[in-house]
Amino acid sequence: MTFRPQNDEPYRLLSIDSAEAPEGGDGDDWYSYRIAQGSNVITGYRQGTLAAIQASVEEIVAGLNERRQPKRGRVQLRRTRPPARAETAAVTAGDASAKDEE
Repeated sequence: MTFRPQNDEPYRLLSIDSAEAPEGGDGDDWYSYRIAQGSNVITGYRQGTLAAIQASVEEIVAGLNERRQPKRGRVQLRRTRPPARAETAAVTAGDASAKDEE
């Protein structure tokens, strides 16, 4: 059985438009952006220059698309210490039983 997301389309930047400052916000350098994936749309607001916002939103879109990629297999994990030897465990157990006999 193969997992298939409901919406198999990648995220994409739809638009960046000048916007009014949100309530409590200062300045006139606000922009709204819209990111879509199929019929789903994300709307966000940022303050700054158009170039800075364009770069930032493109990073967001790239990050969203990276998260959609299937995960690669885990690397082979190695133990940091070798496991205790059976001989060492037997000797330790033998020492404990010898003390019990005394």
